[in-house]
Parts: sequence; structure tokens; C-alpha cells
Amino acid sequence: MRRCMAALLLLVCCISVQAHESRPFYIEIRETSANTYHYSSKVPASVPHYNKPSLALPASCKTTAAMSAFRCDSTLAGQTLRVHFPLMNPSLSTLIRLEYNNGQVLSARLGPKQSQWQVPERESFSAVAVQYTGLGIEHILLGYDHLLFLACLVFIAGGLRNIVITVTGFTLAHSITLAAAALQWVYLPVAAVEAVIALSIVFLARELLINNRASLTWRKPVWVAASFGLLHGFGFASVLKDIGLPQTELPTALLFFNLGVEIGQLMFVIVAALIFAILAKGLKGVGLERKLQLGCGYGVGILACFWLYQRLGAFI
Repeated sequence: MRRCMAALLLLVCCISVQAHESRPFYIEIRETSANTYHYSSKVPASVPHYNKPSLALPASCKTTAAMSAFRCDSTLAGQTLRVHFPLMNPSLSTLIRLEYNNGQVLSARLGPKQSQWQVPERESFSAVAVQYTGLGIEHILLGYDHLLFLACLVFIAGGLRNIVITVTGFTLAHSITLAAAALQWVYLPVAAVEAVIALSIVFLARELLINNRASLTWRKPVWVAASFGLLHGFGFASVLKDIGLPQTELPTALLFFNLGVEIGQLMFVIVAALIFAILAKGLKGVGLERKLQLGCGYGVGILACFWLYQRLGAFI
């Protein structure tokens, strides 16, 4: 049993660490003057240098003396931007953010099998809704720190009624700060937020290990979920800041990104609750239910401590 638990924890850690290398290829294009643009990109560390992707410009655009800038004969609206990999796309998505000098922001998400984007004249309601819902789902399912926090909450909440109340508290709290931060009403440093998110997971892992059923966390997990949910909302908002919000459909993008986060969150909570229920029922008969809790507490705690140490390094 101990060997199985150790193998399971090792597998979870390996998957979680690798998952942070599955970030998309990010392209930012900013118009500096009429039809002149500055281009920058972020390539995931997992992509080798010989296969690093690049942006292929339309025929009407030429690079200037500065290799990171280009000029076009006319506006980019209606033209096609292409993503090029020297060898092949290693299953990476691409996020493109285009900001005009009038403040308008357009963005697109290309799947691994998509290599081009025709820049729209103006983003429609339906296009923004579909795109930002997908971005929200993708972010939560790739946000392993948020998922581990949710998993611990589900474990502590236990029953279906408690799980619903607890997750609802988390949802309402992070929705408030997500909207406030995305609309620039409130600001917190990203590095500090990410460190505290890791600390929130350490806190819940400790609660699993101590197993004090009289504590506030075990009696009223919704209060813990809502309190830390406010901070997790700032984490979601930092992603939106990188992607950008289209100024012409800002409320739509914000609403549907949050909806996507909730859809992905609901999917994960249902699966996690079913797994915990099955394991608890199976192990309770042989007296190993507490060992499952300890295994989860130690596994999640070690990984969260690593993230905390790693993120605190951002302050140095």
C-alpha cells in the first residue's frame, strides 16, 4: 500500500511540474504609429531552440531596421497572420494579442492544428464569447495550483451539500476579484498573489494532516474557500491581463472568461468528488481512509511548498 501511494504521489508531482511547461506560445503585436507595429513573443521553455516558432507576416508587411518591428502598406484588419514552426507544432496552442494605437485590443486563440488568424475588422459578440469561454476552461484545467486547492476543499467538505456550498463560496469570491482586477479597479502584484496562492494550498494540506475536525476549516470550509478565493481571483485576472480584453466587447470577454473558468472548475470538482468518494468507500472497510488523507496531505503539501519557495524567489 505504501509503495502504491508513493508511486501515485510521484506521478502526480511529475505531471504537475510538466504541466507548467504546457503553456501556449504567446504573441503580442502593438501598433506604435499608423500601420507600424512592434512584435514580441514568449516561447514555452519546453520548446527546443531549433524548433522555436515565429510569426509569418502578410505580404504587404515588411520588417524594419529593428527586427522586432514591422510596417504594413495598410491596416492589419482583414489580413492573415501565420505561425510557423521550423519542424512541427508539438501540440502547442497560440495566443495572439493585437493592440492598436487607438486602444482597441483584439485577441485570438489558435489550437495546435491551427496556424493562421485572419485579423477581424471588429470582434463580434459570438466570436468573443466562444473564444474567451475556451480560454477560461483551458486556464483552469492547466492551473494545477488552483485545481489542487479545489481538490483539498472537496476532500475537507466531504458531503455533497457541503461541497456545493464550499465551491459556491470560492466561485463568488474569485469572480469578484477577477472582475475588479480585470477592470483595473484594484491591483495587487502578480508575484505576491502567486506566492499566497501557493501558501493557501500549504494551509489546506496542513489541515488534512492535523485533522482537527473542530477547527473552522473543517466546520465551515466555505469561509476558508471564500477568503482564499479572493486571492485566486487575482491569479485569474493576471492571465486576462496577458491575453488582453477587447475594448469593443469588454463585458462579453470578461463574463465568458469567468464562465469558462466555472465550467472547467465544475468538471474538475465532479471528477474529484467521485474519485474521493470511491476511494473513501473502498478504503474505509480496510481501515486505510486516514492513510489516504495523510498521503494526500503530504503529497499536496510538498508540491505546494516547492511552488511557494519557487515563487518567493521572484521577490529576490
